[in-house]
Amino acid sequence: MYGNAYIDPNAKLPSILEGEDPVKLAEFEARIARGEKIEPQDWMPKEYRRQLVRMIEQHAHSEIIGALPEGTWITRAPGFRRKLALIAKVQDEVGHGQLLYSAAETLGKSREDMINDLISGKSKYSNVFNYPAKTWADSAVIAWLIDAGAIVNQLANSKGSYGPYCRALDRICAEEAFHLKYGHDNVVFLATGTDVQRAMVQDALTRWWPPIMHFFGPSDRSSKHTEILMRWKVKMASNDDMRQQFLNMYVPKIWDLGLVLPDPNLKKNNETGLWEYTEPDWDEFKRVINGDGPCNAERLAVRRTAEENGRWVVNALRKPDEKYVTPLA
Repeated sequence: MYGNAYIDPNAKLPSILEGEDPVKLAEFEARIARGEKIEPQDWMPKEYRRQLVRMIEQHAHSEIIGALPEGTWITRAPGFRRKLALIAKVQDEVGHGQLLYSAAETLGKSREDMINDLISGKSKYSNVFNYPAKTWADSAVIAWLIDAGAIVNQLANSKGSYGPYCRALDRICAEEAFHLKYGHDNVVFLATGTDVQRAMVQDALTRWWPPIMHFFGPSDRSSKHTEILMRWKVKMASNDDMRQQFLNMYVPKIWDLGLVLPDPNLKKNNETGLWEYTEPDWDEFKRVINGDGPCNAERLAVRRTAEENGRWVVNALRKPDEKYVTPLA
């Protein structure tokens, strides 16, 4: 998913905090409890820093890789207006990635190291971008529902404790709101169009629904240490809470368009107020997130080629005595 923290369920809490100064840790947690932001120069626990690097880096990779399935439709967009809008959207997504790489760099990991870890497969990115965009309707569903899921996640994280990430997310969320409206307009146009258009958007929705349900990640019941991440405001909402929020906001809108979701068990429980649904295939999620999805190899190959083809620019700009400097904020 787009930036979410987790701790290995096999890790033990004492080992996570081992070696931390108890006085500094108490002061750190008190600041977060008061609603203060942690800045790059402030003291922070090693696990806090590690989780943030992993989360922000994963988010940045997702923005960059996420531009690829939509970007393939720029040359085939139906009409000049749609083409211009899609170009602007893809440009925004790449810009979001650069903002997030800058935020992650404040924690001490260089952008070059992050890119190398992406290309090597060491660093992950959102599972949803490893599926093909077969038709124009796919790009519409991505722009509406994937971006809708991203906004749910990003709005939660923008209230977190790390200042540079929160400030980056404030700007990103404002732009994502336009992306969502663009995607919704596309889906409405297709859903209310000809029989061919309607069938195309229904087919896209049917194929993308399982990855969308995977988007927020497995239930937090599988994590023993979500509590400490929530206390540190690294993780602002559970995966299940965000999934419920997404379903509550967008399933009625999908049904209003007369579109059918491929889950016969999907319904809202009037007593609990929660949505019930078929448990997603988490084995598929794990396969895809670990590199065995339909487009994993293709996505990384494109990114690797871009890096190789652009390396001469980096080398031309680099000075022999240049040293990496961590951004201040």
